[in-house]
Amino acid sequence: MNETLPVLSCKGIKKSFSEGSLSVDVLKNVSLDIGQGEKVSIVGASGTGKSTLLHILGGLDSPTSGEVWVDGENMNSLSNTRRGLLRNRSLGFVYQFHHLLPEFTALENVSMPLLIRDESVASATGLALEMLGKVGLEHRVNHKPGELSGGERQRAALARALVTRPKCVLADEPTGNLDHATAEKMYVLMQDLNVLYGISFVIVTHDLELASKMDRTLQILDGEIIDNPI
Repeated sequence: MNETLPVLSCKGIKKSFSEGSLSVDVLKNVSLDIGQGEKVSIVGASGTGKSTLLHILGGLDSPTSGEVWVDGENMNSLSNTRRGLLRNRSLGFVYQFHHLLPEFTALENVSMPLLIRDESVASATGLALEMLGKVGLEHRVNHKPGELSGGERQRAALARALVTRPKCVLADEPTGNLDHATAEKMYVLMQDLNVLYGISFVIVTHDLELASKMDRTLQILDGEIIDNPI
């Protein structure tokens, strides 16, 4: 693990939401470092800011104050265009709902992040086929999301997140819609790909069994981070 340069880092993150005269501090002075190849889970009660923190770490939302670094670059200092390029290059995203585009096949969905970065169609297709094989979907590449099972859709979403070989994957309840057996298979798959590619994972989850399998578990309590609560 690279101790000198975390793949993902935040310092002094605060996030407040205001409506009229009411202001609520959801996150208060959150700081953390994610090392190369590290698997970290974030747990906490509903409404404590887990997903908000994940969105801030991924540059999908901005903090009220504090800074986020991705692969050594300060997200706060980047234009929206540069921030999007950094997300495409260094981060992958997996959500509770797969967010695959319904009109495209699994192969086309997984190819998309590469095409966005101007990879050739041949190169993008080859890399997408390889990653779909890694997640066990080589026989489903020409199927659209509506023709896939819930577990298959999540595996396709994971393939899409990993196809760019990001530094870190941010996953928000990635097994939340899966039955226990399928969720366990999804965890094993993430573990295998973590070892194979050295990609870090930050996983927001209500599943304490899944959280306990990570290298480190963080809990958000009263807007702050508690290390290794379980």
